[in-house]
Amino acid sequence: MPLRHLLAALLVVAIWGSNFVVIKFALGELPPLLFAALRFAFAVLPALFFLPRPAVAWRNLAAYGVLIGVGQFGVLYLAMRTQISPGLASLVIQTQVFFTILLAMRVTRERVQGYQWLGLLLAASGIGVIASHTDGSTTVAGLAMVLFAALCWATANMVGKQAGRVNMLAYMVWTSACAVPPLLLLSLVFEGPAAIVSGVQHLSWQGWVAVLWQSWGNTLFGYGIWGWLLARHAAATIVPMALLVPVFGMSAAAWLLGETMPSWKLIAAALVLSGLALNLLWPLRPWRNAVSAAGTS
Repeated sequence: MPLRHLLAALLVVAIWGSNFVVIKFALGELPPLLFAALRFAFAVLPALFFLPRPAVAWRNLAAYGVLIGVGQFGVLYLAMRTQISPGLASLVIQTQVFFTILLAMRVTRERVQGYQWLGLLLAASGIGVIASHTDGSTTVAGLAMVLFAALCWATANMVGKQAGRVNMLAYMVWTSACAVPPLLLLSLVFEGPAAIVSGVQHLSWQGWVAVLWQSWGNTLFGYGIWGWLLARHAAATIVPMALLVPVFGMSAAAWLLGETMPSWKLIAAALVLSGLALNLLWPLRPWRNAVSAAGTS
């Protein structure tokens, strides 16, 4: 991989990881459901006018948009407002990898390999460590909400897989259009018109930057560059770099928000990341090929 491509991949995972700090900042000024609605609204405009709709059924676009918009980010924002710290949220949300594997086993009858079960056990152990150390910054309810958000993300992965090979940036923009109406409706019902008007009127310029960072930096730029890299390199070269997302997330939370990193958090992170690494890196198995070659020489 050329150095500039490597740096581009690192920039994307750094944006995705540090994004949890940006979310926490914006939640100090906006109700969570309204924040999610604005995030997807600005991801739609003005990109919708420049990217043609992918050749995908509307029901697929709508399902993905609702799952990502309401199920993943709506619930994630609700949890991050008071129920879980940004660093831990960036880690726990990555359990979507294991939910995706389990759903694939259920829906497409894919066979789960032994190393995948081991990876799931390691990650589950890490989640157990977090659950046993809930405090004022992280609650059992918050942990459950982020796990639910991860499940919705995994379900959206299955829906996206049914869309086939499409322009991922265009797909994200058009599915975002399907996420905005239900998020606005939920915000209107549960947060109220007064909270919506007040949130928009009193949003500082830093708050607007946070919203636009979510929309353009995290969604359009991040997914656009990631898709561009995947089109030019083997997935096995690019995808494992996503392991750095929670590393950047937890580091940014500690540096910018003063989130503490006691030993139990580091142990939980090591367990979850080990499980993720096992599932992403084991299929490559270069060491097994080397051993096999040595055995036949």
